[in-house]
Amino acid sequence: MNLAITITKKEIKSYFSSPSAYIVLVIFLLLSGWFFASPLFINNQANLRTLFGIIPLLYLFFVPAITMGLISREKNNGTMELLATLPIKNSQIIMGKFWASVILIGVGLLLTLIHFITIMVLGTNVDFGAIFCGYIGLLFLGAVYSSIGIFASSITSNQIVSLIISFFIIFFFFVIKFFLFFVPDFMVGIFQFISIDYHFSNIARGVIDTRNIIYFVSLILLFLKLAQISLENRNWK
Repeated sequence: MNLAITITKKEIKSYFSSPSAYIVLVIFLLLSGWFFASPLFINNQANLRTLFGIIPLLYLFFVPAITMGLISREKNNGTMELLATLPIKNSQIIMGKFWASVILIGVGLLLTLIHFITIMVLGTNVDFGAIFCGYIGLLFLGAVYSSIGIFASSITSNQIVSLIISFFIIFFFFVIKFFLFFVPDFMVGIFQFISIDYHFSNIARGVIDTRNIIYFVSLILLFLKLAQISLENRNWK
């Protein structure tokens, strides 16, 4: 566990020692801020509903960008072979990098609290429970997408290829909700359960159901396990 924490610290330091993390965070905040401010100035409405609606879309690009090099960069630089010679498990490597990406996503979400403060300053009625649940849902959503990004990064040494693979896997889970109208009635329940937006929407409405939590945790464990298997197969070869 200590080795996983060490890797997490190393990755976080790597994020913030280069301009890439700052650029991604600034772009993320500018876009989320624009979508938050638009209803405020156009319709004179201040709430976080629009923000919670747009951040999952921003995640499609934001999360693959911060995870694409977590493992593929190690492979490309030849440092993955060095890690394989150390007394460290592949699971610890995966978890260390996973927590680093989740922490960076958490930093991005914390910075969006400026919008929450804006609403309070304006005197708007605030549903603290729904807002809290919304942020919990966004953090779970970011964690799932991070696990997908790490899996994509584990199967290639090319960061661009990793970005593309993770984008399309994330996009698949994102767009399932739009195809429910075309699915036979007896399969709607299955496709609805697979849809990540269905579970996020439930939490964002202020309802924390154990089924939604189990769904998110299961996807995280699945893709992290696939990433671990990918590393083990590479080491075996």
